[in-house]
Amino acid sequence: MAADASSFKRWRRAAVHRAGKRFLRAIADFQARHSRIATTPILDNATFDWVPRLEAAWPGIRAEFDAVWTHPDDIPAFHQISPDQARISRGDNWKTYALVIFGQEVTENCAACPRTAAVLRGLPGLQNAWFSILAPGYHIPPHRGPTRALVRCHLGLRVPAAREQCWLRVDDHICRWREGDCLLFDDTYEHEVRNDTDEYRAVLFLDVDRPMDALGTRFNRGILRLMQATHYVKDPLRNLAEWNRRLGQR
Repeated sequence: MAADASSFKRWRRAAVHRAGKRFLRAIADFQARHSRIATTPILDNATFDWVPRLEAAWPGIRAEFDAVWTHPDDIPAFHQISPDQARISRGDNWKTYALVIFGQEVTENCAACPRTAAVLRGLPGLQNAWFSILAPGYHIPPHRGPTRALVRCHLGLRVPAAREQCWLRVDDHICRWREGDCLLFDDTYEHEVRNDTDEYRAVLFLDVDRPMDALGTRFNRGILRLMQATHYVKDPLRNLAEWNRRLGQR
């Protein structure tokens, strides 16, 4: 009976999560109508005036990433923090060092990366920020983000020398990172990543609020509040706190 109850609980939780994702995607058209910026798969870097400031801070951010990366075993895989990502994150192939999760700073990690944290605090509408590290030979399969309320930004930190073999596809656009450059895109379009090199790829991964008109802004704030109340956000915060607690006991 206990096993049956546990299985039902997992099924119900997964069903609620799937229904939530379908709902968020169903309202994407409404968000597009009220967006003040393009709703194309790839966005111009001129969309946000803070992009040059972030790119100028690249050397310091890269230095702090390099210091963190000296202890790769201390960095969790994505699915170890966010179990919802288990379909696209396998083994130790996609590691994430979280700095901000839905507006909440990860205190220990921000303290270890003070220059990066200072830059992040100056970005308006920042929701998520972490170092995203992809192992050699790994493929993140096609998937979609849950809401058009956010815009995704990657700042290239460590890009393999054979960069033509390491790419991001968003819809029908193939993009390649450059160290020190930002790449902006809408992750509600289907996207995937391949690293067909023998080197690690690392980016500073950001989600920022999408600029909207007054109605769209109120609507998106409501959507984000709903998301913050679900396990989609609560589980990563809890799991990351436990991960850092265990590290601190070493």
